[in-house]
Parts: sequence; structure tokens; C-alpha cells
Amino acid sequence: MSEEAVILHGSPTLAGIKTGSLFRCEYESIEAMRTSLREWNRRFSGKGLRVIPLSFENNKALLYLHRPKRLSRDLSDGAACEILSDCGYCGGSPARCLSCLARRIRSNEDFPHEIGLFLGYPPEDVRGFIEHRECDLKCVGCWKVYGDEAKAQKTFRLFRKCSRIYRQRFQNGTPIERLTVAEHT
Repeated sequence: MSEEAVILHGSPTLAGIKTGSLFRCEYESIEAMRTSLREWNRRFSGKGLRVIPLSFENNKALLYLHRPKRLSRDLSDGAACEILSDCGYCGGSPARCLSCLARRIRSNEDFPHEIGLFLGYPPEDVRGFIEHRECDLKCVGCWKVYGDEAKAQKTFRLFRKCSRIYRQRFQNGTPIERLTVAEHT
């Protein structure tokens, strides 16, 4: 997994303004990818970040870069818990929820649209997409918005600005460790 891919797909998560980011990464062997992930997690230790594989298929891993403390907070929201329960999650810790999400992704059935909760999307928008798909949405950005459009637009602008700044700084030689914001305790 390249630093450039992490910057391209995960800047808002690195900056601490987004719970998680999801992206695909090619690999030569699963063992090489697992070794790379261990190295990334070592580099992220002390910053409050983790990267885990959700699936391996056709020499591509679906990777989830996230902030576990934020994920725990997000998944403990009442509306999020209700959505997860409706989707067959048995509750419990974020780790158990992540295991369930990975199983659902690997099952090759319908894509688990509740994944938006793991990315920090508002539960009302995740619920709106699950129930309405393309109907009744207010706007589209990083996700489809069914709730607070003004707040979502502000968040979209923040994510775009963060991504642009991180790409520029990375291209100008700032190491990814310096771009990664440590989580506040």
C-alpha cells in the first residue's frame, strides 16, 4: 500500500476530521499485504489510527483506515445502533461490528450500505439511502444526503479542502507521519 494511496483516499481520516476511509489496494500476495498492514499499523500507533482489510479478492484488498475511538462513539449513537440491528448486527463492540461488516462484504450478496456508519456519515443519511436509494435525496457529495443538507455541504467542502491541502503538502515532501494528526485523549 503506497503512501500516495493513503493520502489520496484517507486525508480527512488522517487529519482527524472523519471516522474512516475505504479504498482498494492491489497486492501481489495476501502475506505481503498483511505484512504491509502490520507496518502501517506500527507507523500509526500513537496516532489513534488503524488500517484493516475487509476483503481480499482478485489481488485487491478492500482496506478500512479508521479512528477506533471515533468509530466507537459513532456506533454507540442510538440511530446507528438501530440501523445496525435492522441490518442483522448483533451489537457489541466496534470490533464485533467490523467483523460482521467484513463478513457481509465477503458474502457477495447486496452491498452493505450501512457501511456509511463506519465512515462517519450521519445515520439519518445512511437510513435514507437504505430506504430510498436514489429517491428523495437532497444533494450528493461524499455520500447521498437525506437530512441536513447545509451541514453536509459544509462537511463536503471541509473534506475537499483537507484532501487538496494534504495532497499538496505530500507532493512538496511532508512525510505522512507529520500529516497524521494524533487523536486527542
